Amino acid sequence: MTVVEARGELIASRRMGVFQHHTIVVPELADRARPGQLASFAVGGRTSALLGRRTLPLAAITPSGTYGGTIEVVVDPVRDAGMRWLADLRVHDEVDVIGPLGRAFPLPAHGVDSMVLGVGASAAPLGWLSTALRDRGCRVELMLAGETDRHLVGVIEARRVIGTVSVVTPGPTGLLPVLRDELQRTLRATEISVVYAAARAPELSAVAEVARPFGVTVQALLDEAMPCGTGLCGSCEVPVTGSDGISRTIRCCTEGAVIRGDLVEWDRYVAELWETVR
Repeated sequence: MTVVEARGELIASRRMGVFQHHTIVVPELADRARPGQLASFAVGGRTSALLGRRTLPLAAITPSGTYGGTIEVVVDPVRDAGMRWLADLRVHDEVDVIGPLGRAFPLPAHGVDSMVLGVGASAAPLGWLSTALRDRGCRVELMLAGETDRHLVGVIEARRVIGTVSVVTPGPTGLLPVLRDELQRTLRATEISVVYAAARAPELSAVAEVARPFGVTVQALLDEAMPCGTGLCGSCEVPVTGSDGISRTIRCCTEGAVIRGDLVEWDRYVAELWETVR
């Protein structure tokens, strides 16, 4: 799929809990993107020292309309200075966009029992994905998690598409133990054969660990830093084990960001991310 670089205009922006939801006119990108793919934004303006781009999962697209094709993204303004700059854009501001990047979520050829699981702003593309799965005849269970109710993305919209949505917020020991328990309970009580998950690496590691004993495939969208969005800088490498048993790295922005969960060397990957932010 061809990747394009274009100048986009912000035409709508609204608060979504603690996050900011942007709609941007980028016809060149909107007519070719699929659920699970990414858009990379130049941030900071021309006089800024913020040289790295910010790469986000696409929440939705509208291929054509009054303003031409649009893309939607959900920005977490507290994640870093670049995300804060992106969240603070105002209607009619312009931003440089590259996309669509990476692999989309692989859709089944026929209907299967599926779970769609997202944490925080990473869950932005899952309403779009759920609609695509339903169109394939899949039965979809949806689970949304966040640090508070204001960190949940798309609950109301998802209920229109799916019906019942499981909501996970932290217990006394934090979010991850509750997420593990809820996922395990759901997999035990259903015949789900694939989990489509979008989150940061620690949550995705937990999802892959819980799913493994059930023989459930995990398709994981890694929502981590991708500073260039083109694969050139090598800063978003993910350690994986290939079908040949050999360990190697792939670039998240071009060979991901959707990766099969059983291929990722999660312990190593999470440890490397932790070292990067220390």
